[in-house]
Amino acid sequence: MNIVINHDSDTPIYRQIVEQITLQIIHNELHANEILPSIRAIALDLKISVITTKKAYEELESMGLIYTVCGKGCFVSIIKHDESIKQRNELAMNRMRKDIEFYKSIGLTFDEIIILYQSLK
Repeated sequence: MNIVINHDSDTPIYRQIVEQITLQIIHNELHANEILPSIRAIALDLKISVITTKKAYEELESMGLIYTVCGKGCFVSIIKHDESIKQRNELAMNRMRKDIEFYKSIGLTFDEIIILYQSLK
C-alpha cells in the first residue's frame, strides 16, 4: 500500500489517507480480505499521529470499504462493482465541490467553469 501525504494541501491528512486507500481499493490495487497495515505502522511510516490514522480507518470502515477483526487488524471489504462506482463518483464529487469553490472565489461563473473544462478535451 502506497500513501503519499501532502502537508501543504488544504485537504486534512486523514482525508488524504481515505482518498488514497479508496482509490487503491477501487482500482483493485488492494484486494478483498487483504490485511491493511496497522494504524501504528502507518502513523510511524508517514510520521503522523496515530489518532489521524485511526480517524482515516474509522471513516473507511463507515464507508464499508474496510472491516476490523478484533485482535487481527483491518481488512479490505468485498466491494461490488456498483459500490465501487458509487465510491469513485463520491470522491469525484467531493473534489469537484472544492474546485468549484476555488473557481468561484476567483470570480468565475458556472458557465465559465464549464467552458474551461470543455477546452481541456
